[in-house]
Amino acid sequence: MKLVLHSAKRASAPYRVRIGLNLKGLDFELRPVDLVTNAHQTDAYRTLNAQALVPTLEVDGRPLTQSLAILEWLDEAFPEPRLLPTNPFDRAAVRAMAEIIACDIHPLNNLRILRALTALEIDEAQRNAWVTRWISDGFSALEPMVARHGGAFAFGDTPGLVDCLLVPQVFNAGRFNVDLSPFPAIQAAAARAARHPAIAAAHPDHHPER
Repeated sequence: MKLVLHSAKRASAPYRVRIGLNLKGLDFELRPVDLVTNAHQTDAYRTLNAQALVPTLEVDGRPLTQSLAILEWLDEAFPEPRLLPTNPFDRAAVRAMAEIIACDIHPLNNLRILRALTALEIDEAQRNAWVTRWISDGFSALEPMVARHGGAFAFGDTPGLVDCLLVPQVFNAGRFNVDLSPFPAIQAAAARAARHPAIAAAHPDHHPER
């Protein structure tokens, strides 16, 4: 099986998938997509991903899109080590934690939204306040869940789906100087996860420049 990941260096969604692929121990080819120069808007890329977003994971030439869908596919295609727990209640809790990040935080702070705010002549200070507001709101809901369910990682004692999303979102919060002191459980879980070799290898510092 040939896996090709179309990924952008600092974008949260492909960062999640890089973590998932690494946790599964899978070999993949990484193809950089330069969002700054709008490489994701080309006709060639749109044939793979009609939304013109990253990531896209090609599986033997067949494209998969949307990071959560890709991560769940990885868990179904390569069951060990698991990203989601086997217990149905725990699986629902993990999905809820992941979706706070993927559905309620990230969509309001990604590049296309920040570009739209800029086009509306909203200045940098106001854009940063926007980012801080939505990350802080989401983390306020996530914090007690990590505190309740976390062990060595964000949910339990093995790295999983929540860590795939949490580490990139904490990295993104750092880029915007969001104060994370109100979220000690999140900070601790993300810091521990970031030291895991598979997760550390997915860091943007190890991504090609484009």
